[in-house]
Amino acid sequence: MADSKRALVLHLSGGGEPLVFALSEEGANELNPRLPDLLGAGQVGRPKLADGSTVVVNFAHVVTAHLDELPPLTRVYGSDLPKKHGFAT
Repeated sequence: MADSKRALVLHLSGGGEPLVFALSEEGANELNPRLPDLLGAGQVGRPKLADGSTVVVNFAHVVTAHLDELPPLTRVYGSDLPKKHGFAT
C-alpha cells in the first residue's frame, strides 16, 4: 500500500471552494501541533509542501483549517508530481 499523503485544507473568510495544499511529511508533522494556535491567533505560517516549496498562509483570513488525507493521484497545490511550467496540464 502506498504511503498516505497529507493535505492542509483552508476555508477562507471570503467563501468559495477550500484551498488544498499537499504537505510533505515533515510539513504535516510540524504544522499539526501548531495549527490551533496559528488559526486562533490569526498568525502567519509557512508549511512545507510535498514538492519541496513552502507557502505563506495568513491565518487571519482563514475561517477553518484542518489536516486531511489526499486521495491517490490527486493534484493540488504543492503536489509532488512532475513539474510543468505555467498552466500546462
